[in-house]
Amino acid sequence: MVQTILSRLATSLLVIFGASVLVYCIMYLLPGDPVLLMLDPSSATPEMIENLRVQLGLDQPFYIQFANYFGDMLRGDFGKSMINSDPVLPKILEHFPATLALTALSSIIAITIGITLGVLSAIHRNGVIDFVARLVGLFGISMPTFWTGILLILLFSVQLGWFPAMGSDGFSSLVLPAATLGLVGAGFIVRMVRNSMLEVINEPFIVALRAKGLSERAIMYGHALRNALIPAVTVIGMLIGDLLAGTVVVETVFSRQGIGRIIADALMAKDLPMVQGVVFFTSIIYVVLNLLVDISYSYIDPRVRRAVRT
Repeated sequence: MVQTILSRLATSLLVIFGASVLVYCIMYLLPGDPVLLMLDPSSATPEMIENLRVQLGLDQPFYIQFANYFGDMLRGDFGKSMINSDPVLPKILEHFPATLALTALSSIIAITIGITLGVLSAIHRNGVIDFVARLVGLFGISMPTFWTGILLILLFSVQLGWFPAMGSDGFSSLVLPAATLGLVGAGFIVRMVRNSMLEVINEPFIVALRAKGLSERAIMYGHALRNALIPAVTVIGMLIGDLLAGTVVVETVFSRQGIGRIIADALMAKDLPMVQGVVFFTSIIYVVLNLLVDISYSYIDPRVRRAVRT
């Protein structure tokens, strides 16, 4: 088991490094000069521009810039913003709790709706509940998050006035953004749980349990559901990471302060240290989530646990 975790951890470190290299290359190749964004082009002299470029290390070759920056990040120094000189890591840590709350609530919504509708859809196959569940799944997968967010704002904020449309003040301002992300996640979970339940229901051990006289409720919720959730665990773990990435769009639509909004603003300003710092930080979280899913998977499924031991 320890060897498996170490192997996963080594792979995770490669993923973090690859993500950092990819984002750095993309930001490096984007048109525009960050130095000109920091200075007033109408009053800046060529000497001022060149001095600032040297001060920021932008006059050095690409590989030297990347080596210096990645080495600083490994030491915990994420640098300073090119636009306002704010330290990157404290700014990320300041806004991360808002993004974490959004991701946590949206995950709860997605898992609750997804598993409930997925199970009911499989049990009542081709019925009204099945139709509603499949419709929710299709809606969640097909609709872009920004469009779903706008629809929720129009309905629950503009028309009904139940929740604020924008801002980060209190739990009420968190409901609509979390519902936007949660509906997207629920769409994937509904389809996965429904398909898994339908496969398990047709397994021979379900027939054997019915022959022993167990009630249909005990069979469905005590045995079929447990086995159907095994493949869904991996999807749910990866989905939480996807919901974290989806905060970039949702926080922009709802004008929430979080790391998603930070990276959106930094991309517009070509603020390389801020973009790279957020990507490095979130990639670590994403990798840790997947590592925890891999570990939990071996405890949920005895077959995986026996395979690891052998």
